[in-house]
Amino acid sequence: MSRKEIPSLEELRALRWRGYAREGGGIGVRNCVLVIYTVKCAEFVARGIVEGCQSPDVQLVGFDGCTDSQCAVNLLAGLIRHPNVGAVLAVGLGCEYVQPERLAEIAARAGKPARWLFIQNEGGTLPAVERGTAWARELLDELRNTPRVPMGLSDLTVGAECGGSDFTSGLAGNVAVGRFFDLLVDSGGTAIFEEIVEAVGLDWLLLSRAANDRARAELRHAYDKMIAYCRSVGQFSVSPGNFAGGLSTIEEKSMGAIAKSGSRPIQGVVKISVPPPEPGLWLLDSTPDPNPVQYGITNPNDSEGLMDLISCGAHVVLLVTGRGSVIGSPVAPCLKITGNAETFRRMSGDLDFDASPSLTGELRQDEVARLLAELIAETAAGKPTKAEALGHREFHIPYKYQEKEARRADCERR
Repeated sequence: MSRKEIPSLEELRALRWRGYAREGGGIGVRNCVLVIYTVKCAEFVARGIVEGCQSPDVQLVGFDGCTDSQCAVNLLAGLIRHPNVGAVLAVGLGCEYVQPERLAEIAARAGKPARWLFIQNEGGTLPAVERGTAWARELLDELRNTPRVPMGLSDLTVGAECGGSDFTSGLAGNVAVGRFFDLLVDSGGTAIFEEIVEAVGLDWLLLSRAANDRARAELRHAYDKMIAYCRSVGQFSVSPGNFAGGLSTIEEKSMGAIAKSGSRPIQGVVKISVPPPEPGLWLLDSTPDPNPVQYGITNPNDSEGLMDLISCGAHVVLLVTGRGSVIGSPVAPCLKITGNAETFRRMSGDLDFDASPSLTGELRQDEVARLLAELIAETAAGKPTKAEALGHREFHIPYKYQEKEARRADCERR
């Protein structure tokens, strides 16, 4: 790899590609019809509709639960409003809490064409699949007329998390993302990092980077809530795979995980389905809030974290994985990054970016970050990720309770 192949900061900031303009505002980097099932009983029909369209631009997402979960409704609404979504088809059985008509109304208010149906009213599986497939194809045809407009780094929102971490994640993979986040923020873009549960022992560091008193108070509350939650369930975010990959403790994992946030000031905390109100670096707090409806312990995983980031408007999501991952995501393309050269060699069909040259000394950390920025821009311009090419579009939306706004704590007393 020669150094002249590495783009300069000026070249990266001058990059332009054509995005999809939305009637209700915003610019997307993909142009998909989102088929949403509103209960597990409707998944088979919704999946049949997607498969019947035979198009990568018709994508599936859904919520399995039958009873009330406002957080799930909020997340689905965030996906409906997402700039990468051009149209929506909501599919319900007919007796669940999450109503497909309500989701179609959210899409209509966002200026997006939408349809909805109840399987019970259609007469069962085959009639519902037939009608839904016809509607989805009509919506796909409508999207072919979506206006195209110029985009650049300043227009991008990028989310990041890590999964399957090993010793290289905090030394190379997460560092590459952190350096890219610095570049993105400096270019006027928006960066969102997740996993406050992987900040154990680092509250002092997060607070030192708060952009203002409001942000400091929100960070303080998010951290304290996370510690209380993890203690209450008897589980911090560390796994056998992390230990096998060379990490020793949750504290060590946390130091590496926070590296993906870069070094710029943290503007504040956002919650699931709430886009950052302005450009800059933001923390997504996805930990459950104190639970008045007594949901059980949530089962956090990489697919859930990616969906949380996408619901906040991330055009592209980054998954740093030292040991390797094969997942993708609907709505927003997922780029998988590793700092482990052996993992990249073994799983090159699934992984998009090798950050290991910064460990060997072949490249400096900022050079690796610029190569990553170039790949992200190419992805935003339409280049399929490995997950997209393979058809990986996993998702997980659990029962969870969350308030809509970040809460603040009295930092002066601490």
